[in-house]
Amino acid sequence: MPLPAHVPVLIAGGGPVGLTLAALLAEYGIASLTVEADDDYCRGSRAICISRRSQEILGWVGADKPLMETGLAWTGGRSYYRDREVLHFQMPHDPLQRYAPMVNIQQYSVEEYAHQAMQRHPDLAALQWSARVAGLHADADGVTVQIDTDGSRQTVRADWLIACDGGRSTVREAMGLKLEGMQYEGRYVIVDIEQASTRPVERLAWFDPPSNPGSTLLMHRQPGNVWRVDYQIRDDEDPDEAVKPENVLPRVQSHLDMIGETAPWKALWISVYNAKCLTLAQYRHGRVLFAGDAGHLVPIFGVRGLNSGLDDAGNLAWKLAWVLKGQAPDSLLDSYSIERVHATRQNLAYGAKSTEFMAPPDFGFRLMREAALRLALVDEAVRPLINPRQSAPISYDASPLNLHDGAPQAGPAAAPGQPVPDAQLQDGPAVRYLSQSFGRGFVLLAVSPDASLARELNALATATQSAPHPLQIVQVGAGAGSGSGSGSGSGCLDDAHGQLRQRHGAADGLVTLIRPDGYVLGRWSAPDAQQLRAALAPYYPSIAQSATQEGQA
Repeated sequence: MPLPAHVPVLIAGGGPVGLTLAALLAEYGIASLTVEADDDYCRGSRAICISRRSQEILGWVGADKPLMETGLAWTGGRSYYRDREVLHFQMPHDPLQRYAPMVNIQQYSVEEYAHQAMQRHPDLAALQWSARVAGLHADADGVTVQIDTDGSRQTVRADWLIACDGGRSTVREAMGLKLEGMQYEGRYVIVDIEQASTRPVERLAWFDPPSNPGSTLLMHRQPGNVWRVDYQIRDDEDPDEAVKPENVLPRVQSHLDMIGETAPWKALWISVYNAKCLTLAQYRHGRVLFAGDAGHLVPIFGVRGLNSGLDDAGNLAWKLAWVLKGQAPDSLLDSYSIERVHATRQNLAYGAKSTEFMAPPDFGFRLMREAALRLALVDEAVRPLINPRQSAPISYDASPLNLHDGAPQAGPAAAPGQPVPDAQLQDGPAVRYLSQSFGRGFVLLAVSPDASLARELNALATATQSAPHPLQIVQVGAGAGSGSGSGSGSGCLDDAHGQLRQRHGAADGLVTLIRPDGYVLGRWSAPDAQQLRAALAPYYPSIAQSATQEGQA
């Protein structure tokens, strides 16, 4: 099949990050071609825990519904030292939240749902299986890429190339770029088994269990009666020997016997893994950008790998769309690299701490872990040291996009650079979440605006109606009745449960400018028209034009 000679965006790698990015770009009206070296979705569970933030990002393309219907939600976990429980943790959650803190589901299902989302826009998002990047040449105006597919080599010219081709990135290698950081020696065998179970869905961890003395073992339930089992092997064990079924199956059986899971079972997939804390120094190199494992490798402990890759996609998609639509200069993409490298370094710091506890790299770490586990048997104050610190959205405190905080009295939770705390609102009798407004244009969230401010909000919305993704106005009051709360801003939503006022420190007159990816750009207490126009003008040229016309008049 001949590939197109030119595409606006070429995505190398059709894993979950590449497919999600393609779906997001299609929602923004941007055409892309994704090339994937394999001939189908991945095999084996691989990344399995999808965070609340990732569910939100997948929701922007409609992939959250099948994920929630199929996946297994969970809110906490248990850790054991030998055969005694030493920790029972719960992640922050309440029944009014839109998504569970975590959902267990196999990576191939995430790929399938992202691909289905792409197919909603067949004229914009194309996927070519069994196609591999063989070489590239980047210049100031784009990238010329050689692609091997169908037994031949074809050339595609792309305005932008996005490398989502994993830890062994061909794009990264072709550009002579190296990941920086460290790699741990400890290895884990990863096993998917099929076995019926009625055990609650939790993160389960055993340190030095009687079933596998000296090892650390993790278990997660997956859809389809699948258990994901990870266990550490000794430093002197040969990894090639360790993954042979005759060595794996007895260790799994021993542990199933110990915990009382007696139903028949069979192995589905076996692999081996070791933790890496690696990143590129920057994710933008001219017209080539890196996302997911192509740009960074994060330890599995704390489930930051795939989740951070999906966050890359959510951050990059709107910025690339704004550049390609002529709504912003390409310097906007520099902020992608700055923000996401910062996020990776935070994730690596947390991941390193978790790895050093889960797979101690030397005698000193093993000694400290042993002491913590022994003390946790008798002292509750020590137990938080065992907490696995699950993935959470990273704040962009030093982002170059952040505006001066015009409402510091509202508190830090929704300050510039922070991920916007979600809130359940009422639109008459219907429930509407604040996060349902994300993934499109910018959002101005206004709390009980007075008549003058409401008129200005309407004027701003009107000024952007011709833009590819117009400004959304969300007005919220306390017991203010019903209304659409978006578009022209004529309606007002009800903060019936007080979540907005509690989580945003929201008082009457507070206005928050939210980026398309659900991060706070700026906020003000009763701002004037000039402040709002100045904040929006870099992203909506029509606002700057309307302000100039008004000044001339």
